Amino acid sequence: VRMTAAIKLILAHMPLAAYQHAINSQSFVPDAAQAAAAECLQCCHDTLLQTSGAVSGVYLWGPVGRGKTWLMDAFSRSLQASGVPVRRQHFHHFMRWVHQRLFALTGTANPLRLIAWELRAEVRVLCFDELQITDIGDAMILGGLLQALFEEGLVLVATSNQPPEALYANGFNRERLLPALAAIAANLQVVSMDGGQDHRLHPDRGMPRYWLRGPGSGLSAAFARYQDQAGTNAAPFALGHLQLPVVARSDSAIWFRFADLCGQALAAIDFITLCDQFAAIFLSEVPNLSGQQQPGRIARGTEDGAEKVLAGDRELPALSVHDDSVRRFIALVDECYDRRIPLFIEAEVALEVLYTDGYLQFPFRRTLSRLREMQLARYGVPAASMS
Repeated sequence: VRMTAAIKLILAHMPLAAYQHAINSQSFVPDAAQAAAAECLQCCHDTLLQTSGAVSGVYLWGPVGRGKTWLMDAFSRSLQASGVPVRRQHFHHFMRWVHQRLFALTGTANPLRLIAWELRAEVRVLCFDELQITDIGDAMILGGLLQALFEEGLVLVATSNQPPEALYANGFNRERLLPALAAIAANLQVVSMDGGQDHRLHPDRGMPRYWLRGPGSGLSAAFARYQDQAGTNAAPFALGHLQLPVVARSDSAIWFRFADLCGQALAAIDFITLCDQFAAIFLSEVPNLSGQQQPGRIARGTEDGAEKVLAGDRELPALSVHDDSVRRFIALVDECYDRRIPLFIEAEVALEVLYTDGYLQFPFRRTLSRLREMQLARYGVPAASMS
C-alpha cells in the first residue's frame, strides 16, 4: 500500500500531470506554449528515470510571467519524489557558489573540471532559475564550466527571459561566452514560451506594498507590523566592508533609503546576504529611475585584467544617470521575489512609470512584472505551496 501511495505521489507531481491538475482545479488559464513546455519537461523527466546515460536538458525562455519557473519547479519536485538527485537554485546563487569554490581552489589545476566532478558526485540534474549574464566574470567562467558539467553527465534545465543567442548581448568581451552558448546549443533543447499573456497579472486580492511618497503612504504602518519585543533601532547594517545607513530595523525587517542601498557598490551576493537575515525589506525615497542615455567610451591602450586590448577604442553601453542603481534594484527585486520575501517600496512616481527610459529597459520588464505581483495577496506564499 505504501508503495502504491508513493507511486501516486510521483505521478501526481510529474510536470505534465501537475500542469493539467492546475488547469483543471487551480484556475490556471490554458496556454499552448505552457503545455508544449510541460510536454518537453515530461520527456526529459521520463528519460532521466529510464537511463543513466546522456540526457538532453531543457532551456525554457520567454517574456515575464509565462510560467517558466512554475514548470521548472514542478519538474524539480517530481524528480526529488522519484529519487533523482536534483539541485534547484537561482542562477545568482549558483554563481556565488562557483566563485567561492574557485577562490578555495586557487592554485589547483583545472578547477572548473574539479567543480563539475564535485557537482556530479552530488546531483544528476541542475535546475537554474533566471539564467542571465550581466557580468564579464561570469561570462569568462561559464564557457569552460558548462562544457565540464556536460562532459561529467550532468543534465541542465534552465529558465531565462532571453534565447541563448541573446545572452550577454553587446556585453564587453562577449566572445568569452561563445563556448558556453555552443555547449547550450549542443546539450539543451531550447523551448520558447511566449504564450502572449503575463500570468502574474491574473486577478487576485490586492495587498499593496508600493506607495507614492506623501501623506497616503503606508510604509510606516507596514513596518510597524514587523516590530517585535526587542523594538527597533537605526544602527547601520554591516554588509561586507560597508556600513549601510538604515532608517529603522528590527530583528525581522530592515528599512533603507534607496540611495543608501542601491546607490552603493553592491552585487547580487550582497542582496542574497540581506535576504538571508531579514523576513521583509523596506525601501523609501525611490526616485524616478528613468533618464536619458549618455554615450560612453574607453580609450585605446587600456587593459582587461592581465591582457592587453589591441582593438582600439571600445564602445560602452549608453547608460542613463540612474542605471547603475537600477541594476542593483533589479538584483534586489529578483532576490526578494525568488525567496518570497516582501519588498515594501515608497517612490516618487507610480510603478508603471518608475523606469521607462534607459539601457536596462528589457531586464526591467521582468522587474516590473514581479513588482506587480508583489502587490497581490498570493505573493509571499512559499513557492512550494503555490499552485
